[in-house]
Amino acid sequence: MNVCMFAGHREAYQSGIDKRLKMAIESVLSSDTTFEFLTGGMGEFDAKAAAAVRSAKRQHPELDIKLTLVSPYMSNDFNTNKEYYESCFDDIVIPSELADVHYKAAIKKRNEWMVDRADYLIAYVYRDFGGASDTLRYAKRKKDIQIMNVAE
Repeated sequence: MNVCMFAGHREAYQSGIDKRLKMAIESVLSSDTTFEFLTGGMGEFDAKAAAAVRSAKRQHPELDIKLTLVSPYMSNDFNTNKEYYESCFDDIVIPSELADVHYKAAIKKRNEWMVDRADYLIAYVYRDFGGASDTLRYAKRKKDIQIMNVAE
């Protein structure tokens, strides 16, 4: 199984982002038949990425594609809006490694957790500061992850 994660700035306003995102996902899908896509579910880019994966699932019923929301901590929203989450994601994961992490550091640690498991990173990083930029730098230090930045 190939694992692909998304990391991007909260705001995703560049023109053509949806098309570049779709092309990056299609590139990943050409490599195998079984995939898991990991998203943090925070911000516009993650919403666009999740929608693009759901679209790819409809376009490629012959492929085994799973969309997983990776949350840095438990949220009451999962219970309050259970039907929404069940309709949008195949699974929700809260890594046990984050149980003792302070909530202010949990998002960064969650992103590193995803990078450590991913074969591919589809990024939307156009500035050199913030959590998405930190995640991209962390991924670049690893030698075994293929990176596509759809902001470039």
